[in-house]
This record gives sequence, structure tokens and C-alpha cells, in this order.
Amino acid sequence: LHLSIERSTASPIEGRGMNAAWDADARRMTIYASTQAPVPLEKGLCRLLGLELDQVHLEAPDVGGGFGSKIMVFYAEEIVVPYAALQLGAPVKWIEDRWEYFVAANQERRQIHDAEIAFDEDGTILAVRTRLLHDGGAYTPYGSDVVHNTATHVLGQYRIPAFEITGQVIFTNKVPVSPYRGAGRPQAVFVMERLIGAMARRLGRDPNEIRRRNLIPADAFPYETGLHIKAPVTYDSGNYAPAFGKALELIEAAGFREEQAAARAVGRHLGLGVVPYIEATAPARNEACGARLDGDGTLVLSLGLASQGQGHETVFAQIAADALGCRMSDVTVRTGNTAGEDEGIGTFGSRGVVMGGTAVVLAVRELREQLIAFAADLFEIAPSDIEIADGAVSVAGSPQRRLTLATLAALANPTPALTASANDDPATFELARSRASGRSPATLAAQAQADLPAMTFASGVHGAVVEVDPGTGGVRILRYALVHDCGVIVNPTIVEGQILGGLAQGIGGALLERLVFDPSGQPQTTSFMDFRLPTVDDIPEVRLAHFQTPSPLNPLGVKGTGEAGVIPVSAVIAEAIEDALSPFDVRVDSMPLFPDEIVSLVAAAGSKAAQA
Repeated sequence: LHLSIERSTASPIEGRGMNAAWDADARRMTIYASTQAPVPLEKGLCRLLGLELDQVHLEAPDVGGGFGSKIMVFYAEEIVVPYAALQLGAPVKWIEDRWEYFVAANQERRQIHDAEIAFDEDGTILAVRTRLLHDGGAYTPYGSDVVHNTATHVLGQYRIPAFEITGQVIFTNKVPVSPYRGAGRPQAVFVMERLIGAMARRLGRDPNEIRRRNLIPADAFPYETGLHIKAPVTYDSGNYAPAFGKALELIEAAGFREEQAAARAVGRHLGLGVVPYIEATAPARNEACGARLDGDGTLVLSLGLASQGQGHETVFAQIAADALGCRMSDVTVRTGNTAGEDEGIGTFGSRGVVMGGTAVVLAVRELREQLIAFAADLFEIAPSDIEIADGAVSVAGSPQRRLTLATLAALANPTPALTASANDDPATFELARSRASGRSPATLAAQAQADLPAMTFASGVHGAVVEVDPGTGGVRILRYALVHDCGVIVNPTIVEGQILGGLAQGIGGALLERLVFDPSGQPQTTSFMDFRLPTVDDIPEVRLAHFQTPSPLNPLGVKGTGEAGVIPVSAVIAEAIEDALSPFDVRVDSMPLFPDEIVSLVAAAGSKAAQA
């Protein structure tokens, strides 16, 4: 098969901006940047501007859309704006307009594959081979990372004994390329699933039967694929067959052929597509967190990870409250702030909860041990007899002997006016205060860094039923099913939002969005007059279910989820369109697919049939 997939990468809804101010008296620069990687950006600017780390404070507050292009480090303005502020001794502000973003922000997706599949008469896949060309744009800030991602994900959920992939990154006179949400994975799934579609036609079988037959069994995990893409590719955990079955149930696959036949009898063309996928999550191993207990009992977390709407403040507060034994309302989370955080990579690659969450739980656990040791000393009992729950420390077996965390924090730096609160046991308080009197102040703070051994592998299955009008090329998604496994779910609402947001972007990439260049490489889509984003009218009914196979690689058992929603969408819709147009013997081998192209495919198939 000859396959291609293309689109925008840096989605134009992102937009960028930057403020910088140099305080000559304090010899300190403050920067506000729309970046996904505040710590690397700060470190790089210090080297370029000749400043020390303690002379630069960078914040990435409420970044807004961040789907890959904002981990560039560096765009030209990220150097020019701080440099100008340093030279002028005055605040400098830069705001990008929409046209600038269309013509200058990094892009991704364009790949062309020649792919082959070998199989036996029973429908068992024996081998897959693909040769690809990857459009690298004018230069590749991240080298061949996107191609590496594609190579990692072609095998998907299938047990395939032989696999070969070769690729070339081609420099072109177009916008530079860097990862965009999905980052090589949609291309991989598209290739594999189009091959299975061709295999099913050759065997005269239901493609979903073939998929079931070749899924990796649950007892094979951790599953070594045999690939080595920078490191050995091993799936840490999964349970693929039940998730696939659930997706078929949600999309009503069992009764679909009757539904399809009834529709065709009245001139309507319905099609079904079901596609499984994997998602390697949490690349780049280190991420740091600082945790401290303030004098009022507030647990303060500080991370360099920037947030683009993933709900970091909520999720990290949940993790910290559970780890310490306090209320979420007693936790303050500061993200995208380099003050005190000199380690960390950034928010990308579905790594926020895996790397950031692990750093949070490790830091808070260390702080908890400090609190237990401090309380045990004040209570004059063994640390093993101290419990922390509901925002208070108490003696095991004697819950009435308790002090709130706020009181304990105050006792770390006691003052003569310190009094017990209504939630403290008076006798325990007096004992603790007498023990704290005269001792050196205690600092209740901890730092931790997550350094995990390998990436986690999330997975899922998407299914779609579409209606295609062969006369106009119009495609309407009638219903959509989505089953997802991101390990342990910390916050179901946020996970659902991530998945549905990715689905919307995937629909855009499959049916609506394309960046067009003229033969000389000049961008032709430079506004929303030419580039159509999906709206609520384009989003179908979605039926969503979750599976949870915990990852053994981190203390939370979590896997990433940020890119999952977008990965299989083009492949699902391609299969559904092809199924809907099967009476015309249409083959879908590229995405995005616009209405005029569907009309042309139908016409070409009709012409071919007539000649035959």
C-alpha cells in the first residue's frame, strides 16, 4: 500500500507571547513566557545572556493551548525579547498575531509510507514492513523524534514476529517540524490499520476478527516487542482483548451489518471502523517537585511543569493530599514557575501525571516522614505510633491525642503567643509546646525528583459509525465509541476532558484541516478563512469507557493520557469511510480527506469498474 497522512501540527489555536523585564538594581530578570518547557528555556537563556540561574525568574502561567510547538526552545522571540529588555533596561512585550503563527510556528504530520503485510490463511500476521518519507521542514529542532515515535507505534497492540521500518527525513523549504499532539503516532496507526483492512479484503474476513486474533494476550506483559528505538521498547502492562470487546459493544458492532443493509436499501451509505492503538507516554525521565508545610498548615507544592489546561493544580493537589493525609483545600500548587526548581523538562509527551505526579508523591512522602519524626519527638513516642489523617497528627490507638498540621507547623518555629486550636487536644498541645520550647526551628520541606526507568504504554480502542454521501463527499459521524486505559485514574473528569479534546483535534485532522503550500513553499492557509477548525457541530455522540491496568513503573500506577484521544482517529474514520463506500470499491489511503476528494475517489472507482 502507498499511504500518506498530513495536516497542521502546531494548531493555530495555540498562539504565543512573551514579556521580559530587567531590574538593573537587583540585577534580576523576570520573564513571562507561553512555553511548555519553562526550566529548559530559563537555563538556555541564562547561558545565552550570560546570567546566573538566580538572576532569572521565568513563569509560564496559564499557557493556553500547548500541543507541541511550545517546546521549541528556542524560537527567535524567546531570545530577542529578553535580550532587548536587558539592553534597554525596560520591560519588553511581544504578542504573536494569527498570521505569524500560521507561517512561522512549527508543524508536523506529513509522512508518505510504502507498506507491506504478510499473513497466513488463518489471519495471523507474520510480518510488516514499511518505508517512509518524513517531511522535516526547513530544519528539524528535534531531529528524527517524530520518526522514532512512528517506528515505536506501528506494531500497536498486535503480536507481530517480524517487523522492518526504514525512513528518510527530507528537508524542504517549508515551516520547521517538531512534535504535535500525537507526534508520529497517528501516522503509525494509520499505516497498520490500513494494512489490516487490505488483509481482510484479501482473506474475505471481518477486519475485527483479524484484529482480535492478533492482539497481544494479557499474560504476555510486560511485553518485549523486540524493537530498540533509542531504548528497548517494552509494553509495561495492558489487557487488550476485553477493551476491544467493550469498544465493539459500545459502537453496536454486532448489529451493524443489518443497520448498514437497511440504510443502503433507502440510499444511505453507512460505514463502521474500529481501531486499537498504544501510546508511549512520559518520555524524558527527570522532573522535580518541592513540598513544604507553611506555618498555617498549608502544603505548598512547586513544580517547573507548565500547564496548558490539563488541570495540574487539581491532580497534583489530589495526589499530595492522599500522600500526606490532608484535605485538597489545604494544598497550594504552583506550576510553570522556575523559582527554586532547577530540574525538569516540561509538559509534553503525556508525561505530566506520570513524571510530575511521581515527583509530587515522592516529595510529599519525604515531607510526611519529616512530620512523623518531628511529631514523635514532641509526643515522646516512637515514630511508628504516629498517624497522619484528615489534616492532623495523632497517636495510634489514641485518636484523641491529636494536633492539626497547622499547629505542628507552628511548633516547628514556636512563638510565646502560640495557643492551641479548637481541633487540638489541649494536653497533647501543652506537652508538645513544652518540648518545642527552646529547640532550634525545624524546616518542614522536601525536594524530590522523578527518574523513572522507562516509558509507560497507555492503550485504547476507538470505533466510529459514519454516513457518507457519495454525491457530495460529505461525511457525518453518527456515533463514536472510545475505550481508554491510562493505568490508575487520578481524576476521571480530567482524563475524559483530555480524551475528548484529543478526539476533536483528531476529527479536524481527518476531515477538516490541511496546511497548503504553493510550489515554492509559500503558506497558502494563513487565517481561519482557509483553515477550518472543528466546532461543536462536528463532534458526534461519544460513548466512553475506561479500563485500568496499573503501570508497575511508578508509585501511582499511572500512564499518560494527553495524546491518546487524537492518535487513532484518522485510521478509524478512514476505515469507516471505506466501509461505507464499499459498493463503489473505494480505497482510502490518505488523510485528511475532504469532500471533493471523496467525490473524486467514487468517480475514479466507477470509471475503473466501467473499463473493466
